[in-house]
Amino acid sequence: MAEICCEEAKSPALRRRRPRAEIAVPEGFRGARSGKRRRVAGQRPGAARWWWPRYGVTSVCGPRREMEDTVSVRPDFLPGDGKHHFFGVFDGHGCSHVARMCQDRMHELVGDEYGKAASGDTADAEQPAWKDVMEKGFARMDDEAANWAASRGGGGDDHACRCELKTPPARCDLVGSTAVVAVVGATQVVVANAGDSRAVLSRGGVPVPLSVDHKPDRPDELERIQAAGGRVIYWDGARVLGVLAMSRAIGEQSVESSMIKNASCHSRPECLLVCYARLAGDGYLKPFVTSDPEVTVTERTDDDECLILASDGLWDVVTNETACQVVRACFRSNGPPPPPPGARPNDVLPAPPSDAASAPVKGVDDKADSDRACADAALLLTKLALARRSADNVSVVVVDLRRGSS
Repeated sequence: MAEICCEEAKSPALRRRRPRAEIAVPEGFRGARSGKRRRVAGQRPGAARWWWPRYGVTSVCGPRREMEDTVSVRPDFLPGDGKHHFFGVFDGHGCSHVARMCQDRMHELVGDEYGKAASGDTADAEQPAWKDVMEKGFARMDDEAANWAASRGGGGDDHACRCELKTPPARCDLVGSTAVVAVVGATQVVVANAGDSRAVLSRGGVPVPLSVDHKPDRPDELERIQAAGGRVIYWDGARVLGVLAMSRAIGEQSVESSMIKNASCHSRPECLLVCYARLAGDGYLKPFVTSDPEVTVTERTDDDECLILASDGLWDVVTNETACQVVRACFRSNGPPPPPPGARPNDVLPAPPSDAASAPVKGVDDKADSDRACADAALLLTKLALARRSADNVSVVVVDLRRGSS
């Protein structure tokens, strides 16, 4: 399988340099040489030792003119916890600024909601309900994106985007982003998804989808859209109001139902489509497009191999089965993960010493390190997607879930 993928990835079209997405890392992780994926050193205040998950990330522009994907990797993102690690892929549409806001803020909002739930007086305080935590976190992220767009005056340099470079400047509420995030713990994998990015778990060689794409023609999504007064129009595929090719996303604005009723009075289909496009083109797609995530909580087992998060630039051309086979082939070629020494958790690697702030991260120069396998797998999946003529940005995160050899 790996040989087949490598052959496809050797296409001459892939030899061009492609822009790479910025990958968010905590402030303390910066300071390594540019161009290399680095992880750092340093210990959090009050923590004698903390741990890093094994993972690999690749994110490229592909054939698109603009890079609208972002990736967020936040190991040990819950203060004082040391047991949970956050991974997210955000695929923007219309522009990148909502995806970039999700990259910067989503883990903070989810962590804040987790902290509120854990500090409660209920019997579930020690193990907060992840579904409620994720739903509230996504709702706050959606509100922040909507408020930012509404207050944006076209100036300033925070989250500057091409919306403001147009003449005249375009409205910043024309855009949104998908969001698929995973919180990986020692015993569970929690996935929340809104949009058509996807999370897939490889367990014993079998792909296990942890999210289901939110497409407008998915039966339950179609029913929800129609019940809210919206329509799904087939215009280069199924689209909400003939515009958006997904039924859930962060950052879309709301529309009064009366506007849709007025638009629906046209008898000619082409006129109806134009009216819908004008409404949706202004970003007013709620409640038909919602930010409510679907959340899954999966118990980890000894058969778990890896978790793959990726934007639809991968999934449009690569099946779940093929993606898992590629990762497993990379794991085999790099050897088994090192056995966990002492009481160290099996699913993560230790951070470098505090005096090695510029040390390479994830053992990039050490092929025996399983994190190298994750990086190889993410890169190979990206090359495979491009070789198969993916027409979109491609972002892939691979997380090693193997318990370690004994």
